[in-house]
Amino acid sequence: MRNWRWVFTMLLYVGVVLKIGALELGRAQQTERISGSAGDVLEDDPVGRLKVFVYELPSKYNKKILQKDPRCLTHMFAAEIYMHRFLLSSPVRTLNPEEADWFYTPVYTTCDLTPNGLPLPFKSPRMMRSAIQLISSNWPYWNRTEGADHFFIVPHDFGACFHYLEEKAIERGILHLLQRATLVQTFGQRNHVCLKDGSITVPPYAPPQKMQSHLIPPNTPRSIFVYFRGLFYDVGNDPEGGYYARGARAAVWENFKDNPLFDISTEHPTTYYEDMQRAIFCLCPLGWAPWSPRLVEAVIFGCIPVIIADDIVLPFADAIPWEDIGVFVAEKDVSNLDTILTSINPEVILRKQRLLANPSMKQAMLFPQPAQPGDAFHQILNGLARKLPHDRSVYLKRGEKVLNWTRGPVGDQKPW
Repeated sequence: MRNWRWVFTMLLYVGVVLKIGALELGRAQQTERISGSAGDVLEDDPVGRLKVFVYELPSKYNKKILQKDPRCLTHMFAAEIYMHRFLLSSPVRTLNPEEADWFYTPVYTTCDLTPNGLPLPFKSPRMMRSAIQLISSNWPYWNRTEGADHFFIVPHDFGACFHYLEEKAIERGILHLLQRATLVQTFGQRNHVCLKDGSITVPPYAPPQKMQSHLIPPNTPRSIFVYFRGLFYDVGNDPEGGYYARGARAAVWENFKDNPLFDISTEHPTTYYEDMQRAIFCLCPLGWAPWSPRLVEAVIFGCIPVIIADDIVLPFADAIPWEDIGVFVAEKDVSNLDTILTSINPEVILRKQRLLANPSMKQAMLFPQPAQPGDAFHQILNGLARKLPHDRSVYLKRGEKVLNWTRGPVGDQKPW
C-alpha cells in the first residue's frame, strides 16, 4: 500500500511539473511587476526624503572589532557593518546634525565570534550602553528625545534582547536604553517582547557576490519538487528534540525523509545554491528564531519559499508581497505538506515564479557593495522616511527623563 501511495504521488508530481513546463513555453513574459501600493513602495527612492547624521565614534566600537575578526563580514548579521559603510557615503547623510531627521550610532554588537564563527551577544549590552553614554555626553541630540529620533541596527537572533537563547532573551527584554529608539532588526515575531512596535524588520545578510557566482541558466528545468538542507534536531541545545523549531523541523523529517517528492537532508552540498535553482519549493521553517537566510536565498533563486513559522514578521512586509510569492503552512499542518503543495494550481505556481523573477524583488533582499537603487539599504531608508515627520511629543521638556539608566541586569552596567 505504501509503495502505491508513492507511485501515485510521483505521478501527480510529474503531472504538475509537465503542466508548469507546458504553460511556461506558451508565455513570453517571464517576470511580473508587483501591482498596487506594494510595488510603488518597493520602487521608492529615499534620497531627498530624509537626512541622517552618523555619529563618529571611537574605532573600538566598530572598526577595531572588525579588524580583530574579519569573519564578521560574511555572517548573517553583517548588515550592521555594511549599513554603516553605506551611510558614510550615502547622499542622505548630513554632516550638520541640526538638519538631521535621524541619528545613527554605528556599534558592531554581533562581531564577537566563537571559534566556529557563531556570534555571542554577551558583551553587546555593555557596548551599547557605553556608546549611548558617549553620544549623550558629547552631543545634545540624544538628550532632546532620549533616542526617539535615533535608530540602531540590532541584527542578532533576538534583536536588542541580546541573548541567543529565547527564554533568556525574553527574561532580559529589550535593552532599556533603546526603548524609545527605532530598531532595525532581523528578528521579527508577532507579540514577542524582543520585537518593539515601530521596528523595521530586515532580511539577514547573505553574500551577494557568492550567490551571483552560483547562478545557472534561467531556463534550467526545476526538477526538484521540495528542497531543504539544514538541521532537523538541534541535539546540542535541545536534546529532547521538541523545543527546537517548536518541533516543526522534526515533523518535516519524520514525515517526509523517505518521500521522493522531498529532497531534504542535514548535509550541505557544494551544489546547494544550484539545487535551489532547480527546485520549485524551498522550505523555510523556523529554527531558534522564525527566520533564516534561506528566505533570502529562496527569493534570489526564484524558489517559492514555503514559510513554516506561525508568528513571523517578514522583512519589508509593506513592500514585498509575501502572500503572493510564498506559501504559508501552519506549524500544526506540517504533516500535510505533501498534500498542500501538490494541490496548488500550476497557474498559481507560475505567477509566484514570475513575481520572484522580478529583479526589484531580489534587489530588496540584498546588501550589495557598492549599494544599488532599491536594495535593502534603500528599503531601510524608505522605512525610516515613512516614519517622518517625528511627532512633536518625542521631544522632552527641559529636565524631563523617561528612561531609567540603572534598569536591567547588574552585569550590563559594568564598564565596557
